[in-house]
Amino acid sequence: EMIRFFEKSNVAYPPKEIALPAIKKERKIELWAKNDNKNWRFIHTYPLTAVSGRLGPKLKERDGQIPEGIYRLITFNPFSSMHLSMMIDYPNHFDRLQASKDGRKQLGNNIFLHGKSISVGCLAIGDYAIDQLFLLSRRVGLSHIKVIIAPNDLRIAKPETAAFAQPRWLPELYQQISLALNEFSHSHLISSHG
Repeated sequence: EMIRFFEKSNVAYPPKEIALPAIKKERKIELWAKNDNKNWRFIHTYPLTAVSGRLGPKLKERDGQIPEGIYRLITFNPFSSMHLSMMIDYPNHFDRLQASKDGRKQLGNNIFLHGKSISVGCLAIGDYAIDQLFLLSRRVGLSHIKVIIAPNDLRIAKPETAAFAQPRWLPELYQQISLALNEFSHSHLISSHG
């Protein structure tokens, strides 16, 4: 199945790198891939089977928020209670830096991309999708995967996070996410098919 998606997108399988832009509001995660000296190509979209919290970053333990930012996957858990899971490196350097400036402790952790349809701050994509992404990620290798989590699709709209009770550094974060997402633009997708 997965190999067919890659053939359709003209990307050799397994690719050298993959990216997983996740959009909370649209409840989806996209799979993009690339090989040496090639452009990123869109491969497939998976719906998020559950979301939790509201738009906006994760700020503390047990706030139910899905983090927002540019992340890596750091471990595989084949024995997850959520079928299969891969851990996201929240809190990353940016998260820790802002927390120390804000004087926030207890940032929480254990944020995963996983199967099933339950989410408490995690990206749930159902068992079928995680089967596919787990195998693909094993072939590609964790260090070649990036996960970009955005509140809404910043490629086509301004951030829709309610400003209420949000930290001052949020615009800076959204600028970073926006820049990161620009590499995965569907407009250049259409032009590249000519």
